[in-house]
Amino acid sequence: MKIKIRKTDSVAIIDLSGKLMGGPDADVFKETIKKLIAEGYKNVLVNMAHVPWVNSTGLGILIAGYTTLKREGGTLKLTHVTDRIESILMITKLGTIFETYSDEEEALKSFESKK
Repeated sequence: MKIKIRKTDSVAIIDLSGKLMGGPDADVFKETIKKLIAEGYKNVLVNMAHVPWVNSTGLGILIAGYTTLKREGGTLKLTHVTDRIESILMITKLGTIFETYSDEEEALKSFESKK
């Protein structure tokens, strides 16, 4: 898994690429979230356009990021989720936890409406 960070005024965007399957990726993602919080970013949008697969450990990575941000008064949302991963979110009932957006601009606006 590769991580690239982009930042707007109030939202950090994490572009993921590759399979999200745990292992060392879990620590890298966790540290990325901690670093963003330390920089003042409590709202994070995860772009999953280039993530073909997520296993249960990968879902755990996203859940950990979500709960860490929620504790800090922020949130984690997903964009460009593939149909395959969307069906995994629905089956696991995580679709009720994660807000998902097909359009990045729409997702970024959703953070503004929360203020």
